[in-house]
Amino acid sequence: MNDTQVLIIGAGPVGLSLAVDLGQRGIRAILAEKKNAPAFLPKMERVNARTMEMYRRMGLAKKIRAAGLRRDVPMDVYIVLDLTQPPLARHPYPSVAEAQAAIRATTDGSAPLEPYQLISQYTLEPLLKGEAEALPSVALRWSTEYVSHKQDAGGVSTTVRSADGVTTTIRSDYLVGCDGGTSAVRQALGFKLHGEANLRGFRQGLYYCEDLFDKIPIGNGPGHGRHYHVADAEATFLIMQDSTKYWTLHASVDSDAAMERQFEKAIGIAINYKMLSCNPWRQNLMLADRYQDRRVFLAGDAVHLVIPTGGLGMNSGVGDAIDLGWKLEATLKGFGGPKLLGSYEHERRQIGDRNVGASRYASLGRRKWRALWRPDIRDDTPEGRQTREVMATIADVEQRKSNEMIGAELGYRYVDSPIICDIPGGPEHLFRTYEPTTWPGARLPHVWLDDGTAMQDRIPRAGYTILRLGKTKHDSAGLTKAIASYNAPVTELDVPDQVAREVYGFDLILLRPDMHVVWRGNAPPEDPADVARIATGH
Repeated sequence: MNDTQVLIIGAGPVGLSLAVDLGQRGIRAILAEKKNAPAFLPKMERVNARTMEMYRRMGLAKKIRAAGLRRDVPMDVYIVLDLTQPPLARHPYPSVAEAQAAIRATTDGSAPLEPYQLISQYTLEPLLKGEAEALPSVALRWSTEYVSHKQDAGGVSTTVRSADGVTTTIRSDYLVGCDGGTSAVRQALGFKLHGEANLRGFRQGLYYCEDLFDKIPIGNGPGHGRHYHVADAEATFLIMQDSTKYWTLHASVDSDAAMERQFEKAIGIAINYKMLSCNPWRQNLMLADRYQDRRVFLAGDAVHLVIPTGGLGMNSGVGDAIDLGWKLEATLKGFGGPKLLGSYEHERRQIGDRNVGASRYASLGRRKWRALWRPDIRDDTPEGRQTREVMATIADVEQRKSNEMIGAELGYRYVDSPIICDIPGGPEHLFRTYEPTTWPGARLPHVWLDDGTAMQDRIPRAGYTILRLGKTKHDSAGLTKAIASYNAPVTELDVPDQVAREVYGFDLILLRPDMHVVWRGNAPPEDPADVARIATGH
């Protein structure tokens, strides 16, 4: 027997999410991380709506909300000269409480089941770590660095090195590299990143500031929000973290000392603060040419690097993890066919490519309004006023591209997948607009049922689900029997509620464990065995 079924390299949010998902499915997993503990770094700060839906199915949504930004704080975005002056532009976005109320009142499938949640990476990682450690089939090994691997027909032998320099070999059925943009696993595989590298250099500073949240004097004060873009030559960008006591600042400056001055300049008022860390980073828009080599997979930043505009980096990675998790389970438990794991690269690379494109679209919008900066922007002159007015007008349009990505979050669809009963054509892929659809490959839209429960909450997490909608009399037993013939879990779910039938548009829908549509019809499939073969990867 191998030491474990799945070895995961890298304990960021993606690796930890995969470990928790596999552990909840009863799959034995080892998670190896070269750090000795989660780092106090604010690399990401928002879990988007689709990722929160995934975490809800894992039983984590309430815990993440309890740990993150409190639910009454607005998510507004400001464009400012500094925090003491009226904003050039303000884009209001609802608090979690307001978003949840709006979702509760939405009945047409156009809203997510869960809204976004602001939570800093240094808060999310320890939470996920605790969840992983509580699972009996998951083992976490800190201070353990990936060295190399060899794979054969029976598994993967991975050499790792502990902090004291001792090397050991871990034998697993599969290896997954979730080890970030400089992924050692990707380099060992020889996969390359392609795209736009080193677009611009920045520094990111982390600051502790006890009183700033309650003293931001924008407008009548306090000007509570999530992001504050400073209209200056250094592209300064201030971000509130989840506790409201920590703040991050990005700016294109050449020293750590300059970052302290930049923070003071952006705030504009005398206030006590401490800069806790400062690190350089560079903007990249890149995608790996491969996601998989036989028994070895890559996920997260190891295969896609985006500019944080649009918030698609970590969220894309968690999508990778959840897609891979159920496919590994199906294969390891014997009901997944040979095409199932092979579909991971096909499906997730197209989404990685799309999200790199969405990030490019958002970052170009931001660059467009920032390019209008002129040295006279703060001057009380006709020229200065014109500079401010022109920038505000363009920013009011272009900055929204970074903060309104619901189409990219909810509307992604797996096209030409070997495990989807694909139909040529399909809805247009949109970044900023979501149109609910059950086109094969799409995520099942969220609807509220007559008893007040969510459709997504009725769908079992394990195996396949056949939705029987609108009091249909069609017999789905043939499809159920065909799927069960592969020993795959399958559930027939009768949903007579008219709202579900109206939104979904069909009498019968076959869902995979990740709630993406495999097949739909207004009568049973002509060849149930063929649909079952496709769905299970046979």
